Amino acid sequence: MSDGTAPVLELRDVRCAFGDHEVLRGVSLAVRRHEVVALIGASGSGKSTLLRTVNLLEHIDDGQILLAGADISDPRVDGDRVRARIGTVFQAYNLFPHLSVLDNVTLAARLVHKVPRPTAEARALDLLSTIGLGSKAKAFPDTLSGGQQQRVAIVRAVVTEPELLLLDEITSALDPELVGEVLDLVRRLKDDGATILMATHEMAFAREVADRVVFLDAGSICEEGPARRVLATPSEPRTREFLARVLP
Repeated sequence: MSDGTAPVLELRDVRCAFGDHEVLRGVSLAVRRHEVVALIGASGSGKSTLLRTVNLLEHIDDGQILLAGADISDPRVDGDRVRARIGTVFQAYNLFPHLSVLDNVTLAARLVHKVPRPTAEARALDLLSTIGLGSKAKAFPDTLSGGQQQRVAIVRAVVTEPELLLLDEITSALDPELVGEVLDLVRRLKDDGATILMATHEMAFAREVADRVVFLDAGSICEEGPARRVLATPSEPRTREFLARVLP
């Protein structure tokens, strides 16, 4: 996947502890432009914490995190400016209930990126239309299904054209019949060249969409490699044990 440039994201021996519990134990990982990397592992393996450290929502105790070659883990860095360059979607939709879909999607573009309202709304409406939600632009979140709300949250994250997109178990709060429509949107983002680091428990989806899979076990990278290879013929016993439990 290398194009001869610095990775969009690079973690170098990152460590993070909550009290005496070390959640990330020397994690080193690079994500290159237009690459989709899926983090897999059991609950508590460190997937969500890793994503939160990249978005500077958790402080690291050691190591470095680089975004486009710049050290964003330096305490002197303006976290808000870094987060403005990263799109993040969590398990919960986190839409503002008092704002319309269109206002939810354009809020960051208008307030943080200073995009004029007509420009922000035109891009938002185009994105919403491509995923079949153009007619919901004036609706409020509580009138939408869970799958629709999560798709709106993803559009909100990408409307500002972030350098990196972080997806944290974005289907875990959805009813099974709504999962497909959200994953279809992620496929589209991949096809459009997005750079994505995602934590997921959808192994079939990871096999299909991810370029690489990274298996985290107790805060360490146990195995990583091409998605189809790792998920079909893992080389590490711990990976095989985990996949035997989660794959049908």
